[in-house]
Amino acid sequence: MLLKYNIFFFKYIFFILIFTILSFPANSELSIEETIKGRKALFSKNYSTAKKVQIFATKGEFDKAKTLMLEMSENYKNLVKYFPENTKEGFKTEALPSIWENKEEFNDLMNKSSNDMIELASIIENSDDVKVSLNKLMWGNCKACHSKFRAPH
Repeated sequence: MLLKYNIFFFKYIFFILIFTILSFPANSELSIEETIKGRKALFSKNYSTAKKVQIFATKGEFDKAKTLMLEMSENYKNLVKYFPENTKEGFKTEALPSIWENKEEFNDLMNKSSNDMIELASIIENSDDVKVSLNKLMWGNCKACHSKFRAPH
C-alpha cells in the first residue's frame, strides 16, 4: 500500500513539474501585442487617474489624491519595461521612434514623472497654489512626454 501511494505521489509531482516547465516559457514574455496594449492601458490609466487627482486635490481631499499620486508613480516606473525594441510598430501604437532613438531620455522622463508624483504627494497639502503644483509636477510631465514621444492624436 505504501509503495502504491509513493508511486502515485511521484506521478502527481512529475506531471505538475512537467506542466509548470512547459507553461513557463509561454508566460515568461509578453507578446508584442500584449506589450503595446499594456503600455497603452497604463498611460490611459494614468490619464484617468490624473483627472481624479486634479478633482480631489482641488476639493482639498488630499488623502485620496495622495493615494492616486503614488499609484501613478508606480505606473511610471513600470512603463519603462513596456518599450522593448520589437514594439516600435503595430497594434495602433502612438509611440514615436524618438523613444528608441532617445531611450535614456525617455526612461529618465518616466523616472522623473514617478519621482515628481511622490514629491507632489508630499507637498500638495501645504501648497500655496494647488493648481500650479499640479501643473508643474503632474501635467507638465505629460506634456513633455507627449510633445516628444507620442504621435499627435
